[in-house]
Order: sequence, then structure tokens, then C-alpha cells
Amino acid sequence: MSVTPALDLRGIDKSFGSVKVLHDVAFTAYPGEVTALVGDNGAGKTTLVKCIGGIHPFDAGEFRFEGRPVRVSSPRDATRLGIEIVHQDLALCENLDIVENLFLGREQRRGLALDEDTMEEMARRTLSGLSVRTMGSVRRRISTLSGGQRQTVAIARAVLWDSKVVVLDEPAAALGVAQTQQVLEIVRRLADRGLAVVLISHNMNDVFAVSDRIAALYLGRMVAQVSTADVTHRQVVELITAGTSGELGLRR
Repeated sequence: MSVTPALDLRGIDKSFGSVKVLHDVAFTAYPGEVTALVGDNGAGKTTLVKCIGGIHPFDAGEFRFEGRPVRVSSPRDATRLGIEIVHQDLALCENLDIVENLFLGREQRRGLALDEDTMEEMARRTLSGLSVRTMGSVRRRISTLSGGQRQTVAIARAVLWDSKVVVLDEPAAALGVAQTQQVLEIVRRLADRGLAVVLISHNMNDVFAVSDRIAALYLGRMVAQVSTADVTHRQVVELITAGTSGELGLRR
């Protein structure tokens, strides 16, 4: 494990009007690791991810990236640092093909014209680097792809630009068993390439299959950050549902 976290949040507070959603949250993610962010509905996972991605700038706290304090007040700030968020809705355009989706808003040009050859080659290389060989042509329209293939395209778009941190929000939520396995293999592959991966999931089997560490949120508070190897399914469920685990010696 790297000594310096890629992502290091300290004392994060976030409120919407009079409702405080995050309370003094600390969260770290390391290069080469998958950190699973778990919590019940309403625990604050989505809000924390949007703070990381600059969608909802936090009210108080410190954001450190690769050991240095940074200011992330917009999605563009996050992207410039190398932070990419793959949201649950994927934000893919079904009427466009794979290449067009990968480069949407970041098109490569040669003079005034689009550099189609370069974009196609970069798309193939990125998918190949993720060991994806089920797509066929990179000119297939998104509307013709399966759920797992669409998730793969969204992940490929996130890593195309030399990302350092990739946050995946429920990447296997709507997938079947085989497609889920494919996506989890890609998640693990991202970490093996040295990226810091944050995986949001309600599925404990998925969490234990690919994560190195687990961070548990309960009612807007980070109640535990533990090594996956040091906890059981039951202990994590206790953290999610009660914010405490007697066996781990963790109390709210």
C-alpha cells in the first residue's frame, strides 16, 4: 500500500439548508487499492461522492490529493486533478457509438476536422488495457450494448484521460451474474494498474470479492475504515445498520 493516499478527506461537513448531511467525515483512498464505500440509503454516500467530484463543494474540512491540500469547487477542478466519477445513470448517449461517447466533449482534432483515426485507436487501446474483448467494433451504438457493456464503456471513459482516482457508484446494481463478474474483474484491474478505486455498493458479496478496505457511513458519519481481510460480512452489516460493531470494538 502506498504511504500517501491519493485521496484524503478530513473533517468534511456538508449541509443542505438546515439539514446536515455529512458530519466531520474522514475518508482515504490509496493507489492500487479498491476502497468500498458502504452505508444504508440516506447514509451520505452520494453526497460524499459529489463532494469528491466537485458537484457539491463541502462546507468545512480539508481535501488533500496526493498529499497536498487542494480546492475542488467544481467538476472541472476534480477532472483536472485526475478524479473521475462514474455515476449510476452512466450518462451515456444511446444514439452515439462507443468512440463518440468516450470522447464526448473532449474530441480529438486535426486542424478543424475530427481526428477519427486517433480516437478509434485510443478507444481500442483503452478497452484492450481493461482486457475487454466482447465489444466488437468500437463504432457500435450504445443502444445495441448490454448493461454490462455499457458499464464498461462508462468505466473506459473514466480512465481514458490518465485518471488517478475513479469512483464507481453501484456499477453492478442492474446487472446479471455474468455481467457483474465482468465488471468486478474490470474494477480489480483498475486497482492493479495503480489507480485508487472507490466502489459504492450495497452488495456485500461484491464488496468482499474486490475491495481491499471498507469505509462505512452511518447517518452522515464515518464509523469505520477497516481492512476487508479483518472483518466479516456480519460485522460490516452491523456497521451499516447500527453504526457500531461490538466485535470490532467500534462504538458510535
